[in-house]
Amino acid sequence: MSKNINRKEFLKKTTALGLGAAIYPRFKSNIKDKDKVRIGFIGTGLRGQWLLDLASKRDDVLIPAICDIDNQMIERTLKILKRNNKDTPEIYKNGDEDFINLVNRDDIDAVIVATPWEWHHPMAVAAMKSGKHVGLEVPAAITVEECWDLVNVSEQTSMECMILENVCYYRPAMALLNMVREGAFGELLHCQCGYQHDLREVKFNDGKQAYGGGVEFGEKGFSESEWRTQHSIERNGDLYPTHGVGPISAMLNINRGNKFEYLTSTATKSRGLHNYILKHGGEAHPNSNIDFKLGDIVTTVIKCYNGETIVVSHDTNNPRPYSLNFRVQGTKGIWMGDNYSIYLEDKSPKPHEWEPFDGYLQKYDHSLWKDFENDADGAGHGGIDFFIMRAFIESIKRGVKPPLDVYDAVSMSVISPLSEKSIANGSSSIEFPDFTRGAWKNNKPIFGVSDL
Repeated sequence: MSKNINRKEFLKKTTALGLGAAIYPRFKSNIKDKDKVRIGFIGTGLRGQWLLDLASKRDDVLIPAICDIDNQMIERTLKILKRNNKDTPEIYKNGDEDFINLVNRDDIDAVIVATPWEWHHPMAVAAMKSGKHVGLEVPAAITVEECWDLVNVSEQTSMECMILENVCYYRPAMALLNMVREGAFGELLHCQCGYQHDLREVKFNDGKQAYGGGVEFGEKGFSESEWRTQHSIERNGDLYPTHGVGPISAMLNINRGNKFEYLTSTATKSRGLHNYILKHGGEAHPNSNIDFKLGDIVTTVIKCYNGETIVVSHDTNNPRPYSLNFRVQGTKGIWMGDNYSIYLEDKSPKPHEWEPFDGYLQKYDHSLWKDFENDADGAGHGGIDFFIMRAFIESIKRGVKPPLDVYDAVSMSVISPLSEKSIANGSSSIEFPDFTRGAWKNNKPIFGVSDL
């Protein structure tokens, strides 16, 4: 999808689609067959293909339509559907806004949006205004205004907007969630998380030679490198906070008895992508002159209403092993993700020494993983993709709220623009909007509570 979009013109076009949306009660009225869910896919890139593969393997899912402007990705998607014995869908590929025609169909109950980040908000809004529930890839939005728009439209139309944050279903994180809720860590004090992933080698091939994604991008790029690197040129902040913050939000009851109060963010200088271009493309390469705005390491500190603190890290442009930088610490002990170890006072074998987490994982393993371990095997990212797709589909079939709702979507995603503002203002403190309008005080936890 093209990065540029005239928002005023887009809103004019989608307003007409949304006139009748408010008459839809939650879920039930737009499901004509309670045994089948009809899903349209907007965005059939590599991530969209993976989600579509999972959905199309289910007998209770129909896929009437797909949308993308990349013919190569569409062809790959059609092969997946054929392999999974699904009918050939109608294809929407006539320009950036052809997705509006897809969401306006009357034979679709929901859409999955897996497009470049800047398109998540307009596509989700159009779908909800057309009476469709939305499964939205991360982040849900990239500005504060877009976050508010998602909330307002979801409330006005009674359409759900579930963020597809798969790391919430990370098996150790779900076991930790059980431990937190049972008081094993005492009262939580501090958590750490982040997205620390060397993304410089997102490959593409121009038919002559292959470069890393940090060298070639835009029109010469492939998949994410077509659009993602542009954010590193234009923005300085935590561009991708939800993988880490998602599981931590559930442990801290964010939007459900607790909320994010304010944050401060700091960024290092920018060197990683420039150095990578020089190493693999040379000083004569056109991209060697680009001034990347994104600091190589962005550190954000969040203060919560109930007194906890969270450190969130973004680190994608330098050599490093993958890490979500998880740490959960309370008055009775601490867990660290990178060394996969735990220490609980008066329970661990030796004072002041780590012990392996394996035994605790076995003891506190979440019932979802016990029940669906075999189904999740091979489903992607260690099985967590199975759970996020299952939760979205089953919530629609059953007519119940999804375990990660629109308020989760925006509270996680708004960290990006708030961190940008903090950095631009000398790492100043920036308050979080209260997207629940005070409802967080009485809302009850929903993630990990049911079998979704």
